[in-house]
Amino acid sequence: LAPKPDPPLTPPSFLAGPQIVLSVYGPDFFGHDVVRGYGAVHVPFTPGRHRRTIAMFVPESTSRLQQFTSWFTGRRPEFTDPKVVAQGEGREVTRVRSQGFVTISFNIM
Repeated sequence: LAPKPDPPLTPPSFLAGPQIVLSVYGPDFFGHDVVRGYGAVHVPFTPGRHRRTIAMFVPESTSRLQQFTSWFTGRRPEFTDPKVVAQGEGREVTRVRSQGFVTISFNIM
C-alpha cells in the first residue's frame, strides 16, 4: 500500500488580510426586519482608490414546510456568527441563494 499524500497546505485566514463582512437587513412585506444579504470582501493593501463589487447571498430553508413557516412567522434563516460569512468554512453544506450585489469604495493611504 502506498502512503496517502499530504493534503495541500492552505494559509491561515489571517494571512489573507482583513475583511469587511456585510449583513444587510430590511423590512419584508409584513414589516418584519429580515436579512436581505450577506457578503464579505478583502480590504486592499495598495494605496489608492479601489472599488469592489460584493456578491450577496442569503441562507434558505431546506424544505417547503420550513419555507412556508419562516415566511408566515417572519423568522427567516440567519447566520448567528459572522465568521461563517468571512471564512466560508462549513458553508458548503448550507443552502444559499444569490441576492444581488453591493459596490463598496476604499480610499487607502
